[in-house]
Amino acid sequence: MTDSSTAGAAHARREDDILVITLDHPPVNALSADVRRDLAHAIDAAQSDPQVRAILLVGAGKNFIAGADIREFGKPPKPPALPDVCNQIEASAKPVVAVLHGAALGGGLEVALAAHYRVALPSAKLGLPEVNLGLLPGAGGTQRTPRLIGAAAALDLMLSGKHLSANAAVKAGLVDTLADGEGDGDSALAAGLAYTRQLLAQGAGPRRSRDATAALADKATALAQAAAAGEHVAKTLRGLYSPAKIVEAVRAAIEQPFDEGLRTERALFLQCLDSPQRAGLVHAFFAERETTKIPELKAARPRRLDTIGVVGGGTMGAGIAVSVLDAGLPVVMVEQDDAALERGRGRVAQVYDLLVKKGRITQEERDARLSRLTGATSYDALDNADLIIEAVFEDMDVKLAVFAQLDRVAKPGAVLATNTSYLDVNRIASATRGPADVLGLHFFSPANIMKLLEIVVGEHTSPETVATGFELARKLRKTPVRAGVCDGFIGNRILAVHRQAADMMMEDGASPYDIDAAVREFGYPMGPYQMADLAGGDIGWATRKRRAATRDPALRYVQIPDRLCERGWFGQKTGRGFYLYADGARVGTPDPEVLAIIDEERRRAGVTPRPFTQEDIQRRYLAAMINEAANVLHQGIALRPSDVDVVFLSGYGFPRYRGGPMHYADSVGLDRVLADIRSYAKEDPAFWKPSPLLVQLAESGRNFASLNQAATSPA
Repeated sequence: MTDSSTAGAAHARREDDILVITLDHPPVNALSADVRRDLAHAIDAAQSDPQVRAILLVGAGKNFIAGADIREFGKPPKPPALPDVCNQIEASAKPVVAVLHGAALGGGLEVALAAHYRVALPSAKLGLPEVNLGLLPGAGGTQRTPRLIGAAAALDLMLSGKHLSANAAVKAGLVDTLADGEGDGDSALAAGLAYTRQLLAQGAGPRRSRDATAALADKATALAQAAAAGEHVAKTLRGLYSPAKIVEAVRAAIEQPFDEGLRTERALFLQCLDSPQRAGLVHAFFAERETTKIPELKAARPRRLDTIGVVGGGTMGAGIAVSVLDAGLPVVMVEQDDAALERGRGRVAQVYDLLVKKGRITQEERDARLSRLTGATSYDALDNADLIIEAVFEDMDVKLAVFAQLDRVAKPGAVLATNTSYLDVNRIASATRGPADVLGLHFFSPANIMKLLEIVVGEHTSPETVATGFELARKLRKTPVRAGVCDGFIGNRILAVHRQAADMMMEDGASPYDIDAAVREFGYPMGPYQMADLAGGDIGWATRKRRAATRDPALRYVQIPDRLCERGWFGQKTGRGFYLYADGARVGTPDPEVLAIIDEERRRAGVTPRPFTQEDIQRRYLAAMINEAANVLHQGIALRPSDVDVVFLSGYGFPRYRGGPMHYADSVGLDRVLADIRSYAKEDPAFWKPSPLLVQLAESGRNFASLNQAATSPA
């Protein structure tokens, strides 16, 4: 073995007549400028070295290359550009082999596709997930991938952003062979050397992906597949920019010579790079990674989590139990009697039975998960639980009674969590002798599917308890956001305000169907009244009745939703809400009787209806959301604007490509948002009070992004 270079983010050494280039840029071998430079230099040097017959690319540590270096996002690009490096690899006169283990994603997979041969270890996961950042593979990925696996498979890989296992990649034709080995760099090196020596023994030379023809030999079929993908994008990804550009790039791979296709890909990539959607999606990417940067995690360590208790086997309790079972942890479910417990078990089993039916898990996996679920009708069964989650009816007296029981049976150091959506966590904690061990864990329904988890920190919650909540979120693969205590925390507090803005527009002249259509046009999957029907109108009604005693009399109160609830029209579950759901339909149709009730309420309130355009609706809806979010920040309920964005992206359907309400506000300009609010305040000054933080930022020429650099201290 002879060293040819040793320093740098990629280093090369000779193993007999094979030059091994090791990508070594911890923690994931991301493609930084240094990695690209060292890789290009080593490939170039190998061409003139007569002792080198082949080149092997291998990643150090647990990954091949996980993709672009996120630390370079938003900064001026440094040479060499990745497309140039990939073209240099492919042009090598000596065969280049890539051995893949761990992540081979994005630009990492594009490097592998530029190599002449690919071998994968079982740990490898391959993907081109650029669509998730509003981009397309811009280093030849849209041109080489369809040439290797065909148009349909390439489009599915790029449009979904999904990962392929090593086995699946071999079957698809993206990888040549599967090798044995562990998921580490040493095993990858051994497998890569063995495969490269085998190729040399066979006299194999360069085999360039650009020259592959078989997968696109039937041009008419490939074009039809691209057309079908384009139609699918138009129907299901409406409003998104980069998916259509991906289809266009693959069409270029079918119709154009390789070099021309690369030029087309580059032009389309730059168009995506300039798109506001790319900025929004990149912001969302970083925002989700910032949520764990909170004061409590700087010093505190989480407590042990071996057994989880769940009090309540209703829809929410069962969903939480499924989330915990999926994470491999045992669950003790407690219900008030045997019948309720059996129903709770049945709800959990029903989730897994459906997953088996859909082929998502095997019968053996279902049985293994259910074997970790035990049940009881006595709180005493929770005496060994490390963390207990209360998921009972949203009523303060009920929750206080539960926590008094938990305080009696829980072992010292056990964390007690309430799943309340609105109620005062400090008051709930007061039912215990150890409020330092109490916090809120606000799951979103269905709890086994929704990623968001608001971790509500009470007045006395200890840092160790907070750290344990975040550790549970990590184990459950949830997106955690720290929240302070107020009615509704971050998400539901803001939701109540922009829903009130929608209700006022409804009373003033816009139908609920106009409002839903405008909100969908903005990019939401559902409008507020469709969502109310899905969740159940009785839930919001109960909250409104709870708040009635403390309602500000100066604020306008729209009674239309109450009128529907008084008739028992709670939405999908009753077959009628704002929409009609005939014969159990999941999609509602407009209801003339609802419009008649709205007209009646307008007359009662003395309102003369006026027209609202889609833009009118969107601007009012979003202004109310942004203004209340600014209040939430101003009061320290949320630590940073990006946390608010994550809450709405992960829990409320805010269109991801817009980055969240705070990022969106910055993109349109806080001065414009403030001007809108001041304009609306002329007709309703009680509701449209500009947030002090919004005024401060707008009038000083700053934006919400300026507050994201450092989280504020807890309130």
